Amino acid sequence: MHPVRGNRFFPIPTKITGTDECPASPQTREQRLLEERIGELSITLGERLGLTRRQFLRSSCGMAGAFLAMNSVFGDLFSVLPAEAADPALAEERADKLKAQFIFDVQTHFVSEDYRGRGLLSLRRLAARWNPAIKGEEQNLDKIRYGNFVKEVFEESDTKIALLSNAPADDPKRWFLSNDHAIWARKDFNEKAGSKKLLAHAVFTPGQPGWMEEIERAISELKPDSWKGYTVGAPSTFSRYPWRLDDEKLLYPAYEKMEKAGIRHVCIHKGLIPADYKTLKGSAWRYGGVDDVGKAAKDRPGLTFQIYHSGIRVGGLPPEEDVKGFEERGYIPWVSDLAAIPEKYRVKNVYAELGSVFALSAISNPRFCAGILGTLIKGMGAEHVLWGTDSVWYGSPQWQIEAMRRIEIPEDLRKKFGYAPLGPAQGEVKKMILGENAARLYGIKTSA
Repeated sequence: MHPVRGNRFFPIPTKITGTDECPASPQTREQRLLEERIGELSITLGERLGLTRRQFLRSSCGMAGAFLAMNSVFGDLFSVLPAEAADPALAEERADKLKAQFIFDVQTHFVSEDYRGRGLLSLRRLAARWNPAIKGEEQNLDKIRYGNFVKEVFEESDTKIALLSNAPADDPKRWFLSNDHAIWARKDFNEKAGSKKLLAHAVFTPGQPGWMEEIERAISELKPDSWKGYTVGAPSTFSRYPWRLDDEKLLYPAYEKMEKAGIRHVCIHKGLIPADYKTLKGSAWRYGGVDDVGKAAKDRPGLTFQIYHSGIRVGGLPPEEDVKGFEERGYIPWVSDLAAIPEKYRVKNVYAELGSVFALSAISNPRFCAGILGTLIKGMGAEHVLWGTDSVWYGSPQWQIEAMRRIEIPEDLRKKFGYAPLGPAQGEVKKMILGENAARLYGIKTSA
């Protein structure tokens, strides 16, 4: 059989497409091999079931087949039975059983109706290479606006509750979503849903003109569910306003206002910096590390500090030296430093969020991905890890949910570094990470 190339219908990505915060990466040898294996399975199993290649890949059997292919390339890292890829009834039974699982995604996005920049559409074009639901779609801004956000996050995945996030820029006119629009979306969605299913951040921008006044306005008028900040100032560009979490003079007065208002969750973008960050203009990127988290958390025990992307240092493919260092010593730059904070500073109010860090590592080096999960859980406890996907840029987050349900830490890594197993999809660890931890923080009853 000739190798089948082209991943336009694949249920999982076989190439890192990048985000607004990190660039796309070249396809690796392993990812090319994965692409071939999935293509071969789509033909052999699809023919047996009387399905076209595309029909097979869009089915529950196709999803199972993709993880079988992952195991054949990367090793036995994902829990999947060969029968799931060959028996539609078995695959559908598993999918139906998990549909009711509580999933709380704490990092989702869309752009406002007023946003006219088209750069983010490039992410959709890249995603169309692997996501069948968006293959061939017209490239217009409606695909990354509110209506399609609702469709892909809530209707095309098992996500039950989502937290809408946004990002700043030095020029307020360049924000892709304002605080006001985020809060409007929360109100509109929840009214139509008849319950509280969409939460929203308010971005705060230390050092920028009028930033404290905006915090006061958000508290009095917008009443966000939590706060979002970028210590590098703004994503994917040079900013004049980087800052540190432990800057007592600049930040601590804002923390007092947040705590007094009862809006105590401070979500902070960390990591995902370009591999050549040390050569970039200015020094803002050095604010992307986690060395300012411990002191701030210790000084402000009434707040929670939720570190988005788990502080993974470099976005995209993990550098070879990072993978080698992990395999030899169990150390992952910035992720291990974050995981060490609770013990080092004797704090319990620091959390790690998995947006992008899980997706990027799961498709490029799932063994490294398992190491990230093992490191975070060992250092912080499973109850301090939060699920996030950075969706809507790439379409539905369902493949990420499936990858998390199936992934397991290899036995050799567990023995070498003392990691605990992740367990089954509906086991305690994955239930906590996929939703229960965030529900506890935000006062959501999962039974409802």
